[in-house]
Amino acid sequence: MQGEGEEKEIKFEDALKRLEEIIEELENGGLSLDDTIKKFEEGMKLCKLCRRKIEEAELKIEKLMEELK
Repeated sequence: MQGEGEEKEIKFEDALKRLEEIIEELENGGLSLDDTIKKFEEGMKLCKLCRRKIEEAELKIEKLMEELK
């Protein structure tokens, strides 16, 4: 299992792929309540990570666009 510091090293694409896998697992059902909660928690962390990486990319693009002016 990964620690909190390790999560930040995940590439956006890998985090998004794992998030899609989790969604599929949750939609298929068949998980115990404990497993469902664990998957949900992992998914929320990955969602937060993806959102942060998108925000960082947007800021970088904005900065590059400003440099062109």
